[in-house]
Amino acid sequence: MKFYIVNNLNENIKILMRGAGYRFQGESGEDLEMSFVRPLRRDNYPRFHVFLTVSQKTNEIIFDLHLDQKKASYEGSSAHSGEYSGDLVQAEADRLKKIFKEHDSCPGSSR
Repeated sequence: MKFYIVNNLNENIKILMRGAGYRFQGESGEDLEMSFVRPLRRDNYPRFHVFLTVSQKTNEIIFDLHLDQKKASYEGSSAHSGEYSGDLVQAEADRLKKIFKEHDSCPGSSR
């Protein structure tokens, strides 16, 4: 599930994501896409996995959220059982929007 918020934050994204229960996994690519995960149980799966990109052109933070149900099936594969929609994913997107809105220096700016 993709969603966007206007980047008017007065706090560091990594700190906000940590406060939301996510663990930073790293950055990659030209646009420095950040990867974060939040396990739903003590094991690593199932877990929410979100990729964040900060767009300098549009001044937006782009969220790409999904639910990983299990680890990749075989070594060398990045394929997994991921859910990109549904009630759980929507509820988590709403939760993240609320958290980020609370730290927005210009309220009312998410879409």
